[in-house]
Amino acid sequence: MNAGPAPSAAGRDAAAAVPYPLRVAAALSWRLLAISGMVVVLGYIVITLRVVVIPVAVALLLTALLGPAVDWLTEHRVPRGLATLVVLIGGLALIGGLLVFVVQAFISGLPDLQQEVVNSVEQIRLWLQHPPFGLPSVNLQNPADSLSRWLAANRDAITSGALSTAFTVGQYLTGVALALFTLIYFLYGGRSMWRFLLGGVPRSVRGRVDMAGRRGFASLVGFIRATVLVAVLDAVTIGIGLLLVGAPLVVPLAALIFLSAFIPVIGAVVSGVIAVLVVLVVKGLVPALIVLAVVIGVQQLEGNVLQPLLMGRAVELNGVAVVLAVAVGTVLAGIAGALLSVPLLAVLNAGIRALTGGDSGPDAAAGSPFPPADVPVQPAGP
Repeated sequence: MNAGPAPSAAGRDAAAAVPYPLRVAAALSWRLLAISGMVVVLGYIVITLRVVVIPVAVALLLTALLGPAVDWLTEHRVPRGLATLVVLIGGLALIGGLLVFVVQAFISGLPDLQQEVVNSVEQIRLWLQHPPFGLPSVNLQNPADSLSRWLAANRDAITSGALSTAFTVGQYLTGVALALFTLIYFLYGGRSMWRFLLGGVPRSVRGRVDMAGRRGFASLVGFIRATVLVAVLDAVTIGIGLLLVGAPLVVPLAALIFLSAFIPVIGAVVSGVIAVLVVLVVKGLVPALIVLAVVIGVQQLEGNVLQPLLMGRAVELNGVAVVLAVAVGTVLAGIAGALLSVPLLAVLNAGIRALTGGDSGPDAAAGSPFPPADVPVQPAGP
């Protein structure tokens, strides 16, 4: 039996010869490569322009913190310009005074705190070598000495750079001026700026993008409000616990706990461990267990009660995602990256969920991307 004629070259379809799973994998691969390339380019631009990006991000965080106060004054018939001025002066004075007190308390107690931590590590090493543990000797002296030498050599850099990053003086002053200037515009006319940005979005998706912006900013407001209150609660309650057991360096330890609360998960764990170690060496096992119980109790209270109550459903972040965001932010931008990574993750999470969830109910319009300006607000539609 003769075989039929072979198909001509013109009649062959190369795409049909490729297995379907391979075509799907190829389609996914080039899309992933395109997205990854876009993320890399955006990350490079942000890192290159960090002198501008970080002040604007700080201004946005302060807007989320101070904006509700401006809205409240505006609702009570205070002109928005005057409300912005009052909240700006009062809020910055309060925040600045609190930060100066906390940072100065931490800096003044840093040498003693450093010595207590080194003594704690050494004492634990000795305990582990004796019964009932009887573990082999572990030489922790070299790392402890290295840490001590590094802290001593960089103490001036630590104390002078506690409120700044690795900027020069000129860049730092420029960043402060830019953050203040941007904050004023965000507080007074943020809604107008958001409507201007929405004008560049296609009309068919403008309403959904507007909803995503509202959700994102609402999550940022909830995150900032909860973080500040949690930081104050941690510092006060754990500080009271340290005071009751007669621990040394109560004010520096409370200051460290307050500052570390702004780095979610990791900051609380590190500051709690340091507080327990100091009490363990100076006061003994029972006071250390009491402080440990206070630390765990406070963290459980904030994780299961305060954060869900203050943030609500607007900010739902997985713990692994938070830790990875802090780690990546720290690698890319140091302290500033660690502080800004989780707020950025919260905004992106809420915005993407609003874009993909299709929720257009009453809660979809909750929040505002920025405090509204003194202009009529029309629906962001065609």
